[in-house]
Amino acid sequence: MDRIELNRARAFKGEFSPPPDKSISHRSVIFSSLAKGTSTVTNFLRANDTLSTINAFRSLGIDIIDEGSTLTIQGKGLRGLSEPQDVIDCGNSGTTIRLISGVLSGSPFFSVLTGDSSLRTRPMARVIKPLSLMGAHISARDNNQYPPLAIKGGDLSPIKYIMPIASAQVKSALLLAGLYAGGDTEIMEPVKSRDHSEKMLSAFGADLTVKGLGITIRGGRELGALDTHVPGDFSSAAFFIVAALLIPGAEILVRDVGINPTRTGLLTALKNMGAAIEVSNIHDVSGEPVADICCKGGSTLKAVSVTGELAPSLIDEFPILCVAAALAEGTTTIKGAGELRVKESDRIKTIATELRKMGVEINEYPDGLSIKGAEGLRGAEVESHGDHRIAMAMSIAALMAEGKTIINGASAVDISFPGFFDIIGRLSS
Repeated sequence: MDRIELNRARAFKGEFSPPPDKSISHRSVIFSSLAKGTSTVTNFLRANDTLSTINAFRSLGIDIIDEGSTLTIQGKGLRGLSEPQDVIDCGNSGTTIRLISGVLSGSPFFSVLTGDSSLRTRPMARVIKPLSLMGAHISARDNNQYPPLAIKGGDLSPIKYIMPIASAQVKSALLLAGLYAGGDTEIMEPVKSRDHSEKMLSAFGADLTVKGLGITIRGGRELGALDTHVPGDFSSAAFFIVAALLIPGAEILVRDVGINPTRTGLLTALKNMGAAIEVSNIHDVSGEPVADICCKGGSTLKAVSVTGELAPSLIDEFPILCVAAALAEGTTTIKGAGELRVKESDRIKTIATELRKMGVEINEYPDGLSIKGAEGLRGAEVESHGDHRIAMAMSIAALMAEGKTIINGASAVDISFPGFFDIIGRLSS
């Protein structure tokens, strides 16, 4: 299924639970592998990216029993990993390659990390520089810019590091390296990025403190085994939330979705646009806030301005926010999102390119864009650019467009949401 045709939705009603959270699924495997003892992960996301993390830790000597949505992981402690006998293939997963870089920097052996053609264009200097300051020996292609990465790990020293760009992946890599360093590793973010690593590391027993934008982790303390239940992925639910707001007469209930405030900037932006969104049944699951979200169509969305402070909390939702802006009244401006230039695709460029095909007027900036709301969209043949978020955003746009829309490269959705098109079919039938 690399090409799919969609038409305007005449109805969009029902309820569903989104797939498990991708970020938390990755981290549950990593932290369980580094803990001493047996950990169980339930409601694990089975997608290409997260399977890359499982395979990576298996190659490092970790026994992982895979029973579908449940994993049983026999952790070996911080010093229990084994040198891999082959190159570790991280597939398309930036989370896998960056977070494991932190682990391997403190492991006393040689390893090589690579990935698919897209991952090999993702910038790695932002991780290599601080890890090298801690004492890791890392070499990479094109003057230490791009994968593959060759890592000779060993003893690490703590550092105080001020991050130039907010990035949960870079922050998490440094926290993992900090577990191996003697003393306190201190990290300061320019703005708050998603904090799943801080929450989960603390739950596993790490000596970690958070104060404002600063995080300190003390090395040397072993992690203890922990059972984790992965909540529903807000980033996956976001596409259906926007669809429900834009399709007349629509009503969607999303159950058991994570609402970590470092992830839900899209809700803030949509409410500022005048969206009718109700959050209820708020409760805690494995240290993460979870809720049900009800959305109804019929509201007229107004243009909004998104600044750098809000941008990190909707970095994965940027493409679908652009779809909402394309059908809002006025001109929406999004700034401070330069990180999107180096995701699975250049998301600023790709979403602008594809929405223009549907009749949307867009201006690009180095760190964002402006979108003039249109009265309607027209069907077109669009490309995913191999990016799951672009494929899903354009599919939702197709549900509001007159005429047929063809999505080329639709199989990219399998990176994070294998059942995406099945749910579209059920809700719009």
